[in-house]
Order: sequence, then C-alpha cells, then structure tokens
Amino acid sequence: MTSTKPSLPLQFWILSLIAFINSVSFTAIIPLIYPYAKQFGLSDFQASLLTTAYAIAQFVFTPILGRLSDFLGRKPLLLLSLSGTVVAGAIASVAPVAWLLYAARMLDGVTGGNVSIARAVVSDMTTPAQRPRAFGIFDAMFRLGFVVGPGLSFFAQTVPPFPFVTQLGMGFLVAAVMALIAVILTAVFLPETLSEKRPFHFGWRDLGLGRIARSVTRPVLGPLFLLTFFNGFTFTIFTFAFQPFFLTVLGQDAQMLAIVFALFGILGFVTQIFGLEPLTRRYKLANILAIAILVRGILFLLIPTFPTFPAFLALSIVFGIANGYPLPLINSLLSLNSSNQEQGEIFGVNASFLSISNAFGPAFAGVLVSLGYKAPFWITGVLTLATAAYAYQLKAHVEPEKMRR
Repeated sequence: MTSTKPSLPLQFWILSLIAFINSVSFTAIIPLIYPYAKQFGLSDFQASLLTTAYAIAQFVFTPILGRLSDFLGRKPLLLLSLSGTVVAGAIASVAPVAWLLYAARMLDGVTGGNVSIARAVVSDMTTPAQRPRAFGIFDAMFRLGFVVGPGLSFFAQTVPPFPFVTQLGMGFLVAAVMALIAVILTAVFLPETLSEKRPFHFGWRDLGLGRIARSVTRPVLGPLFLLTFFNGFTFTIFTFAFQPFFLTVLGQDAQMLAIVFALFGILGFVTQIFGLEPLTRRYKLANILAIAILVRGILFLLIPTFPTFPAFLALSIVFGIANGYPLPLINSLLSLNSSNQEQGEIFGVNASFLSISNAFGPAFAGVLVSLGYKAPFWITGVLTLATAAYAYQLKAHVEPEKMRR
C-alpha cells in the first residue's frame, strides 16, 4: 500500500510567504536593537529593557488578539497586527529620544500577535494529518527570515540614510517596509479562513498571571504551555549569553557573529523543510521533541567545555539542526489537542508563554554573565536537560490516540 503526501492548499503557501516577509521584518531589527540603544546613550541594562518591554507587551496582548480572531475572523486581526509593526518600525526609525524608542517597541509588542494568528489560520485550512508538515513548513519559512533579515539589515545600513533617519534607523525603516508588503499581500490574497465564529468574552481576569495560572490547569494543553515556557526560557538564555562569549572568549567579531546567526537560520530552515516530516511519519511527535531538546541541552554543556572557535562552529551545526524541531512539534501537539474553533485562543495563550520566557530569559542571562561568560551555558544546559525529561514524560498524555504508533 502506497502512501501519498497530503497536498497543502494554495492559501497555505500564500500565508507562508506572508510569514516569511513578516519574519524578515522582525529579524532585520534584531542586530540593531543593542547598538541603536547605545546610540541613545542607554546603559546595557536599559538596552535590555527594550527587549523586555516588547516581550511583556506581547505577553499581555497576544491572547486578546487571538481570542478576537476567533470572534471577528483571522484576516482583520492579522491585518491589524501587521499594521502595528509597520507603524512601530517607522516610529523607531525617526525616534529623536529614547522614550519614543521604548514606545515603538511596546507598540510592536501590543500588536505582535500576528504569528499566533497565522498559526490559527494554518489550523483552519489544514487537516490533522497535514498539520505536522504544514507547521514544519510554516515555521521553516519564518526561520528562513532569520537568514535574510540580518543581511537586509546590513544592506540598509550601507545605503545613504533618509532625512531624519540615522544609519542604524534605516534598518528599522526597511523592516517597516517589509511589514507593509505583508499587509498588502494579506489584504489582497489571503481569504478569511474561520468558518465558525465564537462569542467574544474577555475580562480583566483573562489578563496577566491569573490567566496563565488557569491555562496551566487545562488538561493536556496546560503541560504543553509549560513546555513552551521552559523551552523558550532556556533557549533565550543561550541566545543572549552566546554573543558576549563569542566576541570575548572566542575572540571573534560582529561580522562573524552575523554569519553564525545566518548559519543557525539556514540549518533550521533545511531541517524543518526536509527533516521534520520523515521523522513524524515514523516516530511519535513527543519522542522527537524530547530528543531534540535533549541534544540541545548536551550542546549547551559542550560549548564552554571546548571554548575554541572550530569546536563552537562544529557544535553550532548540530545545534542548528536540533533547534529546528521543538517549536513546530509543540505547535502541532497544541493543534491536535484543541478544537478548530479555539485555535486562535490556544495559539495566543501559547505565544504569551513564549513571550514571557523571552522577557525572563535574557534578563536571567544578564545576571549569569556577571558570574562569568561560561556560567550561563552550564546553567541553561542543566535546565534544558530537565526540560527534555519533562517533555518525555508528557508523551503518554499529549499524543492523540490516532497519532500514536
């Protein structure tokens, strides 16, 4: 008996293109935030608050946008979210004072629910059998932006700046233009995918830590939300700490740092396009997830053990491959364990867990760096191994019966 690969609808590929453009817009400013903050005379701690402000705003408002998408439809909320990115990038590019830069980052966070809404669209337009492949491709397109975005940012800084825009501000302006292209594509080509709208109910109790606590108590979904937090927290410790380690301990420069970021993006993209589906056909999703996190934890411990550039480069190749699995697998498990009508809310809540981990992780890493450049790797390595054990013990509960083999 031959098995045919379930084809994905045309609208999915349009959405994937939008996700790619949105990712390019997002990642184009990642190399700019720290030096741009220093241009305003901010301290290192104050510069880190730009990331924290964005993550906290996204944490609070993403579930609201997700639930509104279940009520008003996916397309209007996706347009609103992408438009917020356009405005925030434009403000940041011409900000004359630091507080306006903070305001722009917060606005981008408030309207930053476009990825969770887009994932709900993926669930709307695919069958359960298609979703592991669909989420793998979708997240791969988003990851591909991590290759193109920093390169586009570098290019933006080489062209003559516009009036009232600094050389670094040009990167923010280019990011806003990319987001504007995503807005136009969404408005013209993406249809509404929500077939049955839900009544909208949202109160103050649905915000903040109270909402998080209630989400954690949900059967099956609660443990997956916690896994998203643990996975994101340990990963963001690494993403902050590896930069001073790379520049100081390994003695490399910023250009080589950009190349390593591009390497992570390329390997993650290739893994999610070509490596995810063959494994999900043969093995349980939860098993693959636990092993990928386990490998990542081991790599975190090996990096400071062998503090040389050739060793780091070799370990980075393995890391780039292993790191391509956790997010799409968690998203697939969330989708398979929730109804079509609540997909927007579920992915919105999950994005909040990811956002809060993105706020805490870098701040915690900043404290650990004060203990030495190697300390964050030891600690996040141990925490990541614990996360892998947690993921493994969830497999009997989060794997739908029809997906078990």
